[in-house]
Amino acid sequence: MFGRIVVIRLLQAIPTLLGVATLVFFLLHLVPGDPVDALLGETAMPADRVALRQALHLDQPIFVQYGHYLSGLVSGDWGVSLVDHRPVLQRIMERTPATAKLALASLLLALLLALPLGYIAARHAGKSQDVAAMGFSLIGVSIPNFWLGPLLMLLFAVGLGWLPVSGMDQPGSMVLPTITLGTALAAVLSRLARSSWLEAMSMDATRTARAFGVSEQRIWWRHAARLAAVPLLTMFALQLGGVLGGAVITETVFDWPGLGLLTIEAIQRRDYPLVQGCVLMIASFYVLANLLADLLALWLDPRQRHGH
Repeated sequence: MFGRIVVIRLLQAIPTLLGVATLVFFLLHLVPGDPVDALLGETAMPADRVALRQALHLDQPIFVQYGHYLSGLVSGDWGVSLVDHRPVLQRIMERTPATAKLALASLLLALLLALPLGYIAARHAGKSQDVAAMGFSLIGVSIPNFWLGPLLMLLFAVGLGWLPVSGMDQPGSMVLPTITLGTALAAVLSRLARSSWLEAMSMDATRTARAFGVSEQRIWWRHAARLAAVPLLTMFALQLGGVLGGAVITETVFDWPGLGLLTIEAIQRRDYPLVQGCVLMIASFYVLANLLADLLALWLDPRQRHGH
């Protein structure tokens, strides 16, 4: 069952990734600016400009360039950076571990915050504890990363001097980026945890357990928690891809040397192959996150397995 679903999802991912690659390719070529100017400067000799344009195949029609790009993707060749002439895939692989480290830390922080908040809000629904917990989640959803990041830097790095401002080499350098990226996710997950727990408590399985004299604490943490985990873990898996999108902003704010910062640097330098590779890698993570969410839902909820 799982094997068949994995194959189907992977086949469905092919047109999605092809659409992403196509869209990014043509949008980048519509952006004002010339990569030759970015590499050589506006004062370069015309002969040098022509030679570089021919070397980069930029003198060919755009659909010919697109054909070269797709054939390279099929053969595993993601192109060469226009700036340092290194393979795009190699540069992406160098930056991916830093992004993975930040993403995992942010997801862990989100779970540590979301589960207690969701449980407290659900257990005391309609009371002051519920209002306080959901108030925190509302604040977390409302504050964007590009505002929260500099605010934390001003407070803990510049004002108090407790933590480094940027980079990842110093002790504690991971704290502020993790908080910036993890709090927004914690806010979303805590609201979902609350609603899922309350819905699970109204199901027949929990009412039956209560009728058999099972304690409320056991019902909340054993019976209802398992039912509530289905939508919660599904959303958590989907957020694996969303974290990478937020990492583009967070890594730029904190100068974190990951995939997000590499994407911004490539855009600024008009490095077309590197931008295309970074976006395609992020899109691939989104596809894998959706696949993981589907498999988790099937594993946790037998009704969905029978539905397939």
